[in-house]
Amino acid sequence: MSVSSAAVENSLVAIATSTRQAARTLASLSTQQKNEAIEAIAQALEAAAADITVANEADLQAALADNLAKPLYGRLKLNAVKLKGAIKGVRDVAKLPDPAGAVQIHRELDNGLELKRIACPLGVLGIIFESRPDAVMQISTLAVKSGNGVILKGGKEAVRSCQALVKAIRQGLTNVGLDPNAVQLLTTREETRALLELDSYVDLIIPRGSNAFVRFVQENTRIPVLGHADGICHLYVDVAADLEKTAKIAVDAKVGYPSACNAIETLLVHKEIAAKALPILAEALQQEGVKLLGDDATRQVLTDIQAASESDWSTEYSDLILAIRVVDSVDAAIDHINTYGSRHTDAIATEDQATADRFMAQVDAAGVYHNCSTRFADGFRYGFGAEVGISTQKMPPRGPVGLEGLVTYKYQVVGNGHVVATYSGENAKPFTHRDLA
Repeated sequence: MSVSSAAVENSLVAIATSTRQAARTLASLSTQQKNEAIEAIAQALEAAAADITVANEADLQAALADNLAKPLYGRLKLNAVKLKGAIKGVRDVAKLPDPAGAVQIHRELDNGLELKRIACPLGVLGIIFESRPDAVMQISTLAVKSGNGVILKGGKEAVRSCQALVKAIRQGLTNVGLDPNAVQLLTTREETRALLELDSYVDLIIPRGSNAFVRFVQENTRIPVLGHADGICHLYVDVAADLEKTAKIAVDAKVGYPSACNAIETLLVHKEIAAKALPILAEALQQEGVKLLGDDATRQVLTDIQAASESDWSTEYSDLILAIRVVDSVDAAIDHINTYGSRHTDAIATEDQATADRFMAQVDAAGVYHNCSTRFADGFRYGFGAEVGISTQKMPPRGPVGLEGLVTYKYQVVGNGHVVATYSGENAKPFTHRDLA
């Protein structure tokens, strides 16, 4: 290990240690105290709004000079309107039920011997993200509400924005007498590598960014990782679809925010309505500047679009590009999605409830929708207040991860001199195992 890398690691250990100490204080706070801290954060962000937007504009100018990819540039923007909405999201978190301290199980094992399963904070979260400075506010607030400390590492393209935001958040914590080290910010690539090695200090890593970025994180740490590598979402247009309704859904799911991970990348159309549906859908999408790619069957109807290749079915464009494929049936659509999809969010447009039920039961994804846009896959829209990320793993938490995904649980057993020997052997006393209110 070089002197410089050793210095970085030692610095990160000190940061993580102070974050864990601050997190212990957060974990002991009442719900009211945590909500007061969140309100103080919101007020501090409002007070620093001018500084934050100036810092973001500087990041945007640098990003243009560096030719930052269009999807990342879109995520980097944090103007006054977007900031105001994000601060409202901060306050919304205060309105949510406190997940920490909830009694999940209360059971009598025997007279005077009781078991409780209590929800408790994870400890220290490591959040690594590209662009997305608004994620700083969402994640910090969720961490405070759930009683966790958080170490944030944004991309270099957002460093000024992140510094201004974290400065305000830490000021808000200080204003209510809390340790600002509960929220920390890292700024260098060397710190990212060092953070991934802190399995004795950090309890969960949540990466938010590109496929390659998330896979890098997953492959370079022993710390549990929560996240998704791809956002390859689909809309299947069934033979029984209402095409006027479907066109609105398709446009919203592709055009509203094409760089979002919940935007559709592939449109599947039933062959029996392809001749009628494709021109209608293509016109609606092309009017919004969407470039269409199609398989052979699609191009027999839409003769002016480019051919889609095999790789297009597994590509997350994060741009105004959409691949279209004609399928023989709902089963073929399900097979395509389960083969090429990323288990993020997929939707069906149909007026046939039985077909919708079949699709929703058999598509393997964190979110499966009927007659609505995939863009609803979002913690705020789900009523979670905000989200730390979206998980496509099978084990929970899955989908948009809010407060409930930031707590674990512990078992507490209280007795009065009880010993296991009483309940074993030839004359073993039976347990009562009676659930208590």
